[in-house]
Amino acid sequence: MFRTRFTRRLPAAAVAAGLALAVAACGGGSTDSAETATQTAAALNPNADLTKQSLAVTVWDGYTPKELQDMVKRDLKISELNVTLHDTNEVAMTKLTAGGDSGIDVAFVSGQYAQALNEQGLLEPIHAELIPNLANLYPEATQLSYDKGNKFSVPYTWGTTGICYRSDLVKQEPTSWNDILKPPAWAEKKVTMMTTERWLALPALKALGYSVNTDKDDEIAKVKELLLEAKPHLLAYDDLTFGDRLIKGEAVMVEAWDGWCPTTDEKQNIKFVVPKEGSDLWVDTMVIMKTSKNKEAAHAFINYILSPDVHRWAAENINYMVPNKAAMDKVKIVPGSLLGTKPAELLNGESIIDIGQASTKYTRLASEIKAE
Repeated sequence: MFRTRFTRRLPAAAVAAGLALAVAACGGGSTDSAETATQTAAALNPNADLTKQSLAVTVWDGYTPKELQDMVKRDLKISELNVTLHDTNEVAMTKLTAGGDSGIDVAFVSGQYAQALNEQGLLEPIHAELIPNLANLYPEATQLSYDKGNKFSVPYTWGTTGICYRSDLVKQEPTSWNDILKPPAWAEKKVTMMTTERWLALPALKALGYSVNTDKDDEIAKVKELLLEAKPHLLAYDDLTFGDRLIKGEAVMVEAWDGWCPTTDEKQNIKFVVPKEGSDLWVDTMVIMKTSKNKEAAHAFINYILSPDVHRWAAENINYMVPNKAAMDKVKIVPGSLLGTKPAELLNGESIIDIGQASTKYTRLASEIKAE
């Protein structure tokens, strides 16, 4: 059954446009040097008394168990766990880059945002010796382009983007991004695309053979041209209800994040395909803020999340794959579920990374496409 979930990637355009300036204003340098990591590690105590530490965590609504606070207090014995919720990456970034101590110890943000925070020196290096459950991760989860070796972030969920479609309503199964950019007559006004900036551009970028991280003006201009050609043939731009539209038969093909494609619908007639031109690899991560006064507890928290019986919750309840082999081995994969996708297949996708000031080009592109 399709669930309406949190809006993990919806843009706050003004915040997104000023993201690079916001983090730059906080100062600091990158934390991924070995020297910095070694110096900071010496200040952490692997035998710290966690009963004297508390934690503040910010995370998307519905992204962790409702009982998490009680679970962590019971099992880790920390004095207190306060969980605040954010609707989008941009809201989280506003909290984390406001200047000074945000009061947050651990934040859940997508990979390119973790990269941006790290580049401005706002993150504590990950001390692997304090997180033995890192051994549960798939080897592929240590090779993410924005953070090879998990130096400043730990992956929580991962996935890709593709075409979600009604196999009983299409006359030919989609194989290319052009199937939604230039839909056949039988799919006229029965196709949706996403409105979120980087994902609005993704189908056209890949169809044209460009990188999802391009900042070249001539390439973005050609992307705009293709998206404008597609616009009159679409049913809607939709990041939230495309699954419902498929189930009702209003749409026959939609651009979708894999975990949001309701492939386990009752009639098993909704399918998902990654187009032949390729797609992205998105990752949601856990990071520790450099200003945290509870760094041992923060590492213990991440280690706890990586426990197989804890981490499997995300796959079983929000239908996203987790990069944790020990956890995924415990998940019962139901027919039609995309949870069986192999890590090596995911890594065929191109990671969306932080492109700094050039991100404003995608903000402007999305605004112009929706306005014209």
